[in-house]
Amino acid sequence: MWRRVNREMIAKSLAEFAYEELLTPVADGAGYTVDVSGDVHYRFRARRGAYDAWHVDPTSVERVWEGGTDPAEDMLQFLLDAHTVIGVPGDTAGHLVRELTATLVADAAGAASAIDAAALAELGYAELEGHQTGHPWIVPNKGRVGFSASDARGYAPEARHPLRLPWLAVHRDLAQYRAVPDLTESRLYAEQLDPATVERFRRILTARGLNPDEHLWLPVHPWQWDETIATLFAPDLAAGRIVWLGEAEDRHLAQQSVRTFLNLDRPSRRTVKLPLSVLNTLVWRGLPSERTLAAPAVTAWVLGLRERDAFLRDECRVIMLGETASVTVRHPILEELPGVPYQYRELLGAIWREPLAAHLVEGERARTLAALLHVDPAGRPFVAELIERSGLAPRVWLRRLFHAMLPPLLHCLYRYGLVFSPHGENAIVVFDEHDVPARLAIKDFVDDVNISDRPLPELDDLPADVAAVLLRQTPDYLCQFIHAALLVGHYRYLADLAAGHLGIPQSGFWALVREEILEHQQAFPESTDRFELFDLLTPRIDRLCLNRNRLLLDGYRDRPTRPHVSAHGTVPNALCM
Repeated sequence: MWRRVNREMIAKSLAEFAYEELLTPVADGAGYTVDVSGDVHYRFRARRGAYDAWHVDPTSVERVWEGGTDPAEDMLQFLLDAHTVIGVPGDTAGHLVRELTATLVADAAGAASAIDAAALAELGYAELEGHQTGHPWIVPNKGRVGFSASDARGYAPEARHPLRLPWLAVHRDLAQYRAVPDLTESRLYAEQLDPATVERFRRILTARGLNPDEHLWLPVHPWQWDETIATLFAPDLAAGRIVWLGEAEDRHLAQQSVRTFLNLDRPSRRTVKLPLSVLNTLVWRGLPSERTLAAPAVTAWVLGLRERDAFLRDECRVIMLGETASVTVRHPILEELPGVPYQYRELLGAIWREPLAAHLVEGERARTLAALLHVDPAGRPFVAELIERSGLAPRVWLRRLFHAMLPPLLHCLYRYGLVFSPHGENAIVVFDEHDVPARLAIKDFVDDVNISDRPLPELDDLPADVAAVLLRQTPDYLCQFIHAALLVGHYRYLADLAAGHLGIPQSGFWALVREEILEHQQAFPESTDRFELFDLLTPRIDRLCLNRNRLLLDGYRDRPTRPHVSAHGTVPNALCM
């Protein structure tokens, strides 16, 4: 198992580093060779895909050196061989070894308990999350810097370990509550907690001589409490401004994002997103105070757009899982210090998101888009299993997938100059009773909603509190949310599965995507100017680079602001194939 996950990570590294032009493979007969250091080079077979993509066969990779030729089965040896030609500095390389090793351990644990595609198809939304293999593009995708081995066994999604979340009471001098209209604090707590738990929490505060009504309540990740809150907020704990209330009754499961939890016992209760001072997939996974405060206002605005828009509401029936309430707790010292690393301004708070289960009708089931890239131990793609169950031809099924996903995303872009980040975890595909894609659910508004910097009438009435937090971007940059998050970040891998297992060549796959976009444009001829403004059909697009960010640009240094994904050159647009 260990050799297998190493082989797969080396293959992924070769593919993604070649895509980001960190390595330069050269055609060599039936395969490719990449020189890494001195007399060492790696030889492999690969398929090329759209957007200059590489898909490397893990079983084909060999390490060729002066002592001979060996199967490439040691990821850390590959890093040792290749770090100089890539240009990874020593301080970055040390941390990178830690992240890569942690990812390998997680991959091995997940592989050891993996189940086949047929069994996966029977799992519910929450349970399926624990069987995913992580970000398809980022190589050290389960680094989780800060977690020990026992932490990973207890809190990582692949551990599939339900836990009860502890709650804290925080004095209103430190904490602020925000919510969508009519969601009062008391209503939120009544919906999220049993009456006996509410009474127990009140008794704890009263027994300490505190007024329960002067405090806000929020769950906290057990790791965050032990590693961060109990120490950095010690003065507030000593003064009774923060009080430990104990665990609530419901069991929760971590999603792939690690810090977001689904309620196992009562799926109709809200999903909760908690700060976690762990470095994973490029950033520290905290909750920025200003965005946590603004989350419900952003939700109210986005949901208002949906409810007033007949196309989104009635034709697409898109589900928008809004962040309906939040509690924000600022550290009284750290958030006042200029230039402090951003991780120290994201320590304590909670966001409650609408539950997916409440939006599904009878017969529907939901799965993250990320799940469609999963391949079981026997090499069977999960998407092939779903297509077989649907009874549809693969081409027809894919067309249904694109029709479920693209129209609401395109409409938001063209009509409102509004984009989400529809990557594999934020985009959720809702299937009918036959496992046919039927509609889209989208989440994570406060972190990933961006709007146009051009004056559009549809944005004239943007509320001030929403305008203050949403990032405004140029039209071409907004288009990158579709290209990079969905087409490059997910569909380029799905296209390879379609070519290898579904009998649909790359050209046929991308033709279906293009057809869906053009049909949507034809349905709204009055918006021609918007199709030109937000032009998804340019011959080339920026090559965004997630691994290059970590290896060369940002490394592991602390910084006062979150890093932004970098561009490096351009790639051909698959929609113009």
